[in-house]
Amino acid sequence: MTEHSEAEESIVGAVRSDWESVFGEVPRPALELRAVKAAYGKIQVLHGIDLVVPAGRVVVLLGPNGAGKSTTLKVASGQLPPSAGSLLIAGRLMNWVSPSALARVGVCTIPEGRGVFPNLTVRDNLRMATYAGASMRDVEATTYERFPRLGERRRQLAGTMSGGEQQMLAMARALTTDPAVLLLDELSMGLAPQIVEELYEQVAKIAALGVSILIVEQFAQTVMGVADAVGLMLSGRMVKVGRPQDLEDDLSRAYLGAEV
Repeated sequence: MTEHSEAEESIVGAVRSDWESVFGEVPRPALELRAVKAAYGKIQVLHGIDLVVPAGRVVVLLGPNGAGKSTTLKVASGQLPPSAGSLLIAGRLMNWVSPSALARVGVCTIPEGRGVFPNLTVRDNLRMATYAGASMRDVEATTYERFPRLGERRRQLAGTMSGGEQQMLAMARALTTDPAVLLLDELSMGLAPQIVEELYEQVAKIAALGVSILIVEQFAQTVMGVADAVGLMLSGRMVKVGRPQDLEDDLSRAYLGAEV
């Protein structure tokens, strides 16, 4: 074993212990990455990521641009197979499993950019979700109870709504699949603070139903109130893991910069 790989193994082992210090021992996490490495061609991006998301918990990945957060989410969603290490869903090895196959076992991704059908009405966007088997009546009832604003906009073209309303619609569609694991990428991007607060209130309620949630964010303060645990990433490594209140100084130094 080379000196470099020994250093990596030491980092991974330490981070794994940090996850256990937050959650205790979790025999079968809803989502787990073990010593995951990932690359785009010959460019290595992740260098031994260790991650644990237990059932009903919210885990947030923070870090500056280029830290490897979105790549970690791509591995977790099956969009990018790991070049080493393991992706496990409820204890089952899922390396090289397609995103559609992961979706069938309960992994649901809401990508950056919302991903609604802009030329369809809100109601027709929701209708697309019924092809997975849910009834339109149930989908609408649940959606409009959770997001009353969408009920008011049900006949409006999705592309003409505000960014926050489109994000609500994307979340509503995702939740019709009754996911076990929800992956959120930059939920707050480009949205007003009040809308972000509303969205994260829903995230907390969803987690309380037992859904495991992994969130990638660039802006720490938007999400800290709902996080059970935070992983701080830099240069493709998980450099710190802990409860939100325990990482404030680390975030100030390593993530938020000298201005804080």
